[in-house]
This record gives sequence, structure tokens and C-alpha cells, in this order.
Amino acid sequence: MSFDLQPSLTGKLLVLRPLRPEDFHDLYAVASDPLIWEQHPSSDRYQEEVFKKFFRDALESGGALIAIDSKDGRVIGSSRFHGYDQEKSEIEIGWTFLARSHWGGIYNGEMKELMLRHAFKFVESVVFLVGPQNLRSQKAVEKIGGVRVGLRRDASGRESFVYRTTAASFLETWEARGAAAHVRSVSKTCSTRRECRGPSLRSG
Repeated sequence: MSFDLQPSLTGKLLVLRPLRPEDFHDLYAVASDPLIWEQHPSSDRYQEEVFKKFFRDALESGGALIAIDSKDGRVIGSSRFHGYDQEKSEIEIGWTFLARSHWGGIYNGEMKELMLRHAFKFVESVVFLVGPQNLRSQKAVEKIGGVRVGLRRDASGRESFVYRTTAASFLETWEARGAAAHVRSVSKTCSTRRECRGPSLRSG
């Protein structure tokens, strides 16, 4: 089965769909914030001429997705599938950025969950290439279960850390997150009502 590099994916918080030429102005409105690129190897990508090349490359890649906030239909960022290797059963997810208004983990988490669930229909492992100085992205990838496994040159020839996750580790990570979210939800309900029915959530 051939890998579908540009699916349309819908979550609770955002929608991912194929990037189109007419998306440039809305996406650049997000990317023009210099602080988004502060730790990125391409720290000048907030400049319009630099971003134009990034956008053109994204369209030509055939794997770029734009992220839209489900609440108000606003463009909030993008990501990309790249380098599908059928023999290794591997694909890369990268070139991800989000508006600072949507930093904090939940939007990036859902974006990666949607993309990973899609990817694992076709491959056994997904890799992320992150610049050594990009501590923010390293932490974000580790937060979704990525494990650093070595070094590799990225598409621009820069040496990057390689993070990998497999279908098994992905399921383990996201099942744990789901269970933790359920416990937090029940705990909040108990605190509000000042009572809990059923087994105690406290250990010991």
C-alpha cells in the first residue's frame, strides 16, 4: 500500500489538510514571528523572502500539511511528511511550527498524534530530525515519545539529532497519556463535588 503523504486529518483541536498555494499569506502571518524561529537553525525564516522559499519547498515536497484551529478556522502552523522509505518501513515528520498562541503542548500533541496514527498505517517507525541547539523542539519530541538514537544530516545538509518512535512505543505513550487525562478529569470532578464514588484514586 502506497503511503498517503497528504491526508486530511481531523482532531478535537485542529484540522490538518494538504497545503495549497493560496495558503501563503495566512501561513506567513504565523511564521513572521521571529520568536518561533529563535532556536531553529534557520532563525531568519520569519523574513518574507526566506519564508517564500520554505513555502515553495513545502508545496514541491508533496507532503506538507497546514494546521487549522477547529474553534475559529484560523491557520496556526504546518508540518510535513518526508522521505518515505518503504524498505526501512520508515518516514520522517518535520518542518513543524505553530503560532506561539498555541504553544504549551496540547496542539502540538494532537498534531503529532494525528500524523503518527496516519503514519503507522503504512510504516513501522517514524523519525524526527532536530537541530542540536533547538532545545524546545527536542523537549517537544521527547514529550510525545521520541527517543534519540543518533545523528543524521537533514535535507539541508545540517547535522541533526535523530529521534525515533515505533508503533508499539507510540501506543504505549498515548495510552498512558489517555489514562492520565482520565484520572485528572475524575479528580477534578471529585474535587468540585467534594465526593467520589467508586474506587479511590489515591494509592496506598
